[in-house]
Amino acid sequence: MDEPKRVPSTPFFLVLFYVLLSPISCSKQFVNSHTQTANTLLRIQQLLNFPPVLSGWNNASITDFCNAENIVVCYDGKITQLHIIGDKASAAAPLPRNFSIDSFVSTLVRLPSLKVISLVSLGLWGSLPGNISHLPCLEILNMSSNFLTGVIPRAMSVMTNLQTLILDNNMFYGNVPSWVGDQLSLLAVLSLKNNSLTGSLPDSLGNLESLRVLTVSENRLSGELPDLSSLTNLQVLDLEGNRFGPRFPILANKLVTLVLSKNKFSSAIPNELNSYYQLERLDISLNRFVGPFPASLLSLPSLVRLNISGNRFTGLLTKNMSCNEELGSVDLSSNLLTGDMPSCLLSLSKNRVVQYGGNCLATGDQNQQHPYVSCRNEALAVGIMPLKQNRRRRAAKAVLALLITGGILIAMVLVGVAFLLFRRLHVNKFMKTPQTRLIKENASAAYASKLISDTRYISQTMKSGALGLPSYRAFSLDELEGATNNFHTSTFLGEGSHGQMYRGKLKDGSLVAIRCLKLKKRHTTQNFSHQIELISKLRHRNLVSALGHCFECYLDDSSVSRIFLVFEYVPNGTLRDCISESPAVQALSWAQRIAAAIGVAKGIQYLHTGIVPGLFSNNLKITDILLDQNLVAKISSYNLPLLAENIGQACTGLTSSGSRGHGLYARREHEDKTDVYDFGVILLELIVGRPVISKNEEDILRDQLQVNATEDAARGIIVDPVISNACSEESLKTVINICSRALSKELAERPSIEDVLWNLQFAAQVQEEWRTESESRKSSPSSRPANLPLTLQQYCDESVNAVDNGLANIDFGKYNRRVRKTISLSGKQRRIWNNEEEYRRLQM
Repeated sequence: MDEPKRVPSTPFFLVLFYVLLSPISCSKQFVNSHTQTANTLLRIQQLLNFPPVLSGWNNASITDFCNAENIVVCYDGKITQLHIIGDKASAAAPLPRNFSIDSFVSTLVRLPSLKVISLVSLGLWGSLPGNISHLPCLEILNMSSNFLTGVIPRAMSVMTNLQTLILDNNMFYGNVPSWVGDQLSLLAVLSLKNNSLTGSLPDSLGNLESLRVLTVSENRLSGELPDLSSLTNLQVLDLEGNRFGPRFPILANKLVTLVLSKNKFSSAIPNELNSYYQLERLDISLNRFVGPFPASLLSLPSLVRLNISGNRFTGLLTKNMSCNEELGSVDLSSNLLTGDMPSCLLSLSKNRVVQYGGNCLATGDQNQQHPYVSCRNEALAVGIMPLKQNRRRRAAKAVLALLITGGILIAMVLVGVAFLLFRRLHVNKFMKTPQTRLIKENASAAYASKLISDTRYISQTMKSGALGLPSYRAFSLDELEGATNNFHTSTFLGEGSHGQMYRGKLKDGSLVAIRCLKLKKRHTTQNFSHQIELISKLRHRNLVSALGHCFECYLDDSSVSRIFLVFEYVPNGTLRDCISESPAVQALSWAQRIAAAIGVAKGIQYLHTGIVPGLFSNNLKITDILLDQNLVAKISSYNLPLLAENIGQACTGLTSSGSRGHGLYARREHEDKTDVYDFGVILLELIVGRPVISKNEEDILRDQLQVNATEDAARGIIVDPVISNACSEESLKTVINICSRALSKELAERPSIEDVLWNLQFAAQVQEEWRTESESRKSSPSSRPANLPLTLQQYCDESVNAVDNGLANIDFGKYNRRVRKTISLSGKQRRIWNNEEEYRRLQM
């Protein structure tokens, strides 16, 4: 048998050395750790700018930091809790600019045993750094009432021991992180109220089975709430002051406090709410809840505070309803409740507060109640009816729909037969009768005769005006809020006398412009029916047409508080942007400027005669003329009746021409000439190519046009250099002449809008002919130079060709005389007025 090996033994004196030295080393280590902790606390005091709550800390006293009552809590010689609560008044401002949140947190994590941190009202500012997660034992973190910004750092997702997270009254933005529900499984309290958080609550919050308190009030959160029925321990849910909705949240029934006020819930109250036997406070005020008010809520055994004010609840209350005796506060005001107040609520009690104004209840004080009919009509307006009424109404609607459909079919057949007979009887007569001229050069300004003579034109204009536009309709406020991201500042376009303008994008992808108009006087929606009907007719290719409207009403009396008018969106800027504020290479050509002017003139003509009654005194400006992607001019601001009445100008208004307009609807002599003057100013800027800002500059340029309209050299000074060498002289002269006439100081001397439109169309035709001739002249070297005078024979030939083309009654600019003065036709015979002297004079 082998002898066992011997293990060498440690000498006794070495064992004794270790035993004696060990207590000395541990003691030394503890002293060093204690000193470092004290220095860390002093550094925290310094970084916090020596707050009054830490005034007792100094180098001598801090050595006994574990006895710092209510500030530091120790366990086994280590700091486990740190509570530094500042004065709310002194924390109204952030810490000095030299404060660094990064340095502060880096110092804080030198206390790794911390389990509870409360840093409240200390003026902390900056983005919360991710190294806060270097406190692995942390269970409670409260940094409320500071100035912390940025998003909640993702690094905190590793703090799996965290049970309470309170970041109230800061400036955090972004979404509520989804990792909160995925990683912080022990979380029992999550409070993020009064920040700037956006988006919706993540579905992962439903995983927090230990969650007892969820508070996210006073943020900008929106959308549907996730299913929280799995949170069986949830006792407090506070969502006040957000944009949640429209459906009531799905919750467990152990709630003690439920606050949903100031949101956008618009559903009915679910029956499950009657099983919330532990509920002590229920506040669903200032929403859009509809449907019958569940009176059983009054008798919930634990309920102390109930607030349903500012909704659209209906229902019949009775005197013999039962109530919980512990109810201390009940607010039923501003709903559609009828019947009698329950006696249990009106019983004398020193501690009970009951409010019920703004309903239709039969009470002693009828000054606080609306008539019964008012609540009934409001209930019908929001689609709330008893079940039997709904059934009867649906049956009546079905019968009515069948009758209407049959009537429409019969009417269509009769109209078709009548049309065929009419066409057959009168087709020959129409073929023989020459077409009525749509526009006369010197059209009468009389309203009655214009309606008769231009009936065909008006019908064609109204038919073509609606091309490419969706049907006019009523929009819901939810649609407009969705289109503008709740009227976010990024969609704000500007504000003027007619309200604020926002850009929106509807669900179908179309862009719209939304004008928000706050009313100065209270009216019901019925008061605006006539104006809305007129606005719905204002649809034309050269108008920024209205697509619909939306009413927002007060909750107390259902009067209209704001009106939203939805217009088509024109993205290409203003006419001035494309002329006087663009580089020369991008400025509109002369032909494009004439086309834009024609479009504006057609828009004005439609406002005057395309609808009955017409709209005048529209205070037109070049900045109100928008161009779409095809450079089609559209008038964006005109005398909408709704806007004019709101700013007190429904009867009279001062026009940009300096004359007093005769107001809306009233068609008086020369009233349309105020718009002609405004259009003349727009033409003036098209000609000179620069902004005409002041009235003085406008008068000077007008005088120059009138005096020097026939002098080429003078025109060269006035006209925009971009177009002076790239346009027909005759086209330019025609526009200058009509502009000069439009700017006449005397109303009677200004041309009608029909006369203006005719001259512009003629100028466009002359410009197109000049362009074609210029291109052919470049390609044909044998062509006669443009600066050589015409021979008499060429003059007569061109005049005869003009007559053959049906232009015998137009103003030929290059001869400055009507063709009929030199040529008259008898069949195909031509007689030329052969006067050499007159011919030479015409060529000058």
